[in-house]
Amino acid sequence: MRTLVPLLLALFAICLAQQQTLDEKVQNLADLTARQSIVKFNMDKWKNLVRMQPRNYSMIVMFTALSPGVNCPICKPAYDEFMIVANSHRYTSSESDRKKVFFGVVDYEDAPQIFQQMNLNTAPILYHFGAKLSAKKKPEQMDFQRQGFDADAIGRFVQDQTEVHIRVIRPPNYTAPVVIALFVSLLLGMLYVKRNSLDFLFNRTMWGFVCMAITFIFMSGQMWNHIRGPPFMITNPNTKEPSFIHGSTQFQLIAETYIVGILYALVAVGFICVNEAADQANGKDKRNQQKKANPLSSLFSIPANTLAIVGLVFICVFFSFLLSVFRSKYRGYPYSFLFS
Repeated sequence: MRTLVPLLLALFAICLAQQQTLDEKVQNLADLTARQSIVKFNMDKWKNLVRMQPRNYSMIVMFTALSPGVNCPICKPAYDEFMIVANSHRYTSSESDRKKVFFGVVDYEDAPQIFQQMNLNTAPILYHFGAKLSAKKKPEQMDFQRQGFDADAIGRFVQDQTEVHIRVIRPPNYTAPVVIALFVSLLLGMLYVKRNSLDFLFNRTMWGFVCMAITFIFMSGQMWNHIRGPPFMITNPNTKEPSFIHGSTQFQLIAETYIVGILYALVAVGFICVNEAADQANGKDKRNQQKKANPLSSLFSIPANTLAIVGLVFICVFFSFLLSVFRSKYRGYPYSFLFS
């Protein structure tokens, strides 16, 4: 009995010391995230705040390589999206949720030994270190190839892992209003210079091209690019091969929007050729009237049969390419045409 009491007291002291250590960890993280939304880890902070128990909080850590000497084209855009989520969590989450989830970054240039400890040779990688995760277990990793690395996808990953909902708030982007203002000013200036000859405003061909261009821009996803700011292309970290089509339905690349827009335009050219071939078959008199009204009609001086065949080839070939792009993003889509 005499030996049992000191033992119980020792166990109580150990538990109390651990509780104080846990409180100190949480307070340390709160102080670090009070100045900025993320914690930049060195080896000491990594061991004390992430890998060692006790821990009643989750750490969302991005392993990246932001140094210009490292060839990582997607590290900077992925880091920017990660910062948007961290800032949103800092300013929109409740105080209790802010103590449940903390965000951190490990840069290869600052702490290469942490990369070696985690056996990592690629970047960027996002890990969730749960509250009960021991140092020997592997943390949960976010699949960038399947889920993308935009802020909304990262927010969903955090919610799935920690049950903490983060309302993503993006900083305002004033580039689009400035560009629109400059374009409107330029347009008004041109109208003022040409105020005595405004016949071009009644040109149906010009307005047709303008409407088609706007349609292709919106169908290709250019507005998504302005909102999300994706990279032009990405490089596979294992094979070093460039990718112009992103494999996820939640993300796209700038080059991908150009490819999709051009394919839509070429399909539209095919339909225009078929339509012109049908108009030519209606008679020479009607065709001559169209040439006088529309100067571009002289470009379609090809025989009607040949023009129809060219249009059908354009429609079939480039629609097949468009369907292939769709299949590459929506895995498991069962239908294809000409190309798999």
